[in-house]
Amino acid sequence: MEKLIISAAVTGSTTVPSQTPHLPLTPEQIADEAARAAGAGATIAHIHARDPKTGAPTSSLEVFGEIISRIKDKSDIIINTTTGGGVGMSIEERVAVVTRFKPEMASFNMGSMNFGLFPVTRRIKEFKYPWEKGYLESTKDFVFRNTFFDLEHICQTMKESKTKPELEMYDVGQLYNAAYLLREGLLDTPLHMQYVMGVLGGIGATLQDLMHMKEISDRLYGKDKYTWSVIGVGYPREFHLAAQAIMMGGHVRVGLEDNIFISKGVLTESNAQLVEKVVRIARELDREIASPDESRKILELTKINPKH
Repeated sequence: MEKLIISAAVTGSTTVPSQTPHLPLTPEQIADEAARAAGAGATIAHIHARDPKTGAPTSSLEVFGEIISRIKDKSDIIINTTTGGGVGMSIEERVAVVTRFKPEMASFNMGSMNFGLFPVTRRIKEFKYPWEKGYLESTKDFVFRNTFFDLEHICQTMKESKTKPELEMYDVGQLYNAAYLLREGLLDTPLHMQYVMGVLGGIGATLQDLMHMKEISDRLYGKDKYTWSVIGVGYPREFHLAAQAIMMGGHVRVGLEDNIFISKGVLTESNAQLVEKVVRIARELDREIASPDESRKILELTKINPKH
């Protein structure tokens, strides 16, 4: 098997500060978390930006720039910026980070979908910031938009920036969307996809669901035309699907964007703890961990401005 690529989604836009005191919010905290995750064995840092005063998701290029600069000063980890953004952001806001900074990788959601975060409000007794409750509740009447027009626009943006798209697959139909874009010449092989499993509105996060996604991907693209990774949203799904992916030859994402627990009822104190747990699982299963440059080779990345 290829060596294992571990991605750390260090802050995201779906976890709110009231869920855990360990969520990084400022550029310095986010960069520190990425560097600590790299030290633990992660080779990709998936980056969202947050308002350093309120912790709310932001598309500010100034904030993104500070995060990216700080990460590059601390680590050789692959930077993978979001184009998913946060609830209510326009397509222009979401892709501006790619045009401006031309990261090695960027996430690319493969379609429109219901994206429900509202059940989280039932588990929070007291909100730290006034924006959080409304932000979560608004997703009961929210559709994350990526129309075919949007998909083509993002494809073109990625090509112009020489940024490798990480195709975020939240459901089976999105696999077929990517196949269409591939046929149209808008995507290039080898594809790299992230199965994001367990979001309310998308596919579940069971072992059977992962097998189903993998089988359809093999049929649509051919086994040698893509690489894949998985994240199971929430505990313990993050680690159950990680173990399955390790055995199947896939790659793994962990991070506070998707899961705040290191064990049952115990909050993780950092993204690095989540990475370390996956490293332990991989070693028990005799799967070696890739370095950043080995990951670049596996994913066929062009290393753009690795430091400054």
